[in-house]
Order: sequence, then structure tokens, then C-alpha cells
Amino acid sequence: MSRNFQSFLTSSHTGVSPPYDVLKEEHEVVMLGAPQSSAPLRTTVVNIQTETVVPDHIVWSLFNTLFFLNPCCLGFVAFAYSVKSRDRKMVGDVIGAQSYASTAKCLNICALVLGIFCIIAVIASVTIFMTSQIS
Repeated sequence: MSRNFQSFLTSSHTGVSPPYDVLKEEHEVVMLGAPQSSAPLRTTVVNIQTETVVPDHIVWSLFNTLFFLNPCCLGFVAFAYSVKSRDRKMVGDVIGAQSYASTAKCLNICALVLGIFCIIAVIASVTIFMTSQIS
């Protein structure tokens, strides 16, 4: 054993604090730890991409399919594209999901506009028919 370590052991049993040099030397040994190897450090980089929100318009398509006059079956076709968009999004194909979602959105707009025109046409024709029956 080294002389410093022996003096540390003997002074701790006697109640006298060890000299500062011994404590500093012991602290440095603990801080250094195991010897470092000369092998190169290997690092791993993980890229986490934030999930891009792609609206699939499935509720709008379902509304156009079931509850709106659904002219030319555009609501049903929009619903099919919305389901395809959702499938692409689940697989991770963001570009394909955006493409299908864009098509579904256009079809939903067309179905909505044609549906509103059809409702207006039905109301106008019923009004004209009723006024002609009264006269």
C-alpha cells in the first residue's frame, strides 16, 4: 500500500481528519473511473419526423353520400377517395394521402354545389307547380 493510503486509514481510525492532499487524490481517482479505450466512438442518430396532418374529408364525404341528394353519385366517389386517403396516411405515404384527399375535397365541393342547385330547383319547381294549381 502507498504511504498516503496507509496514513488515510490510520488517521480515520484515530479521529483526526486526513490531510487535504489525500482527499484530493482519492477524489480524482473516483472521478476518472475506468481507463478509456482507444476505439472510435460510435453514435446513432434517430430522425423523428413529425406527423403531417392530412385531412381525409371522410365525414364530409359520408354526409354527401347519405344525407345530401348525392347528384351523379359524387358523394360516393368522394367517400371512396377519402377512404383511399386514410389508407395511404396509415401506411405512411403522405404524398399519396394528400393527392387522394385533394381529389376527395374537389368531389365533395362539386357534390355540395350540385346538391344545393338541385334543392333550389326542386323548391322552385314545386312552388311554380303549386301556384299554377291554385290559379
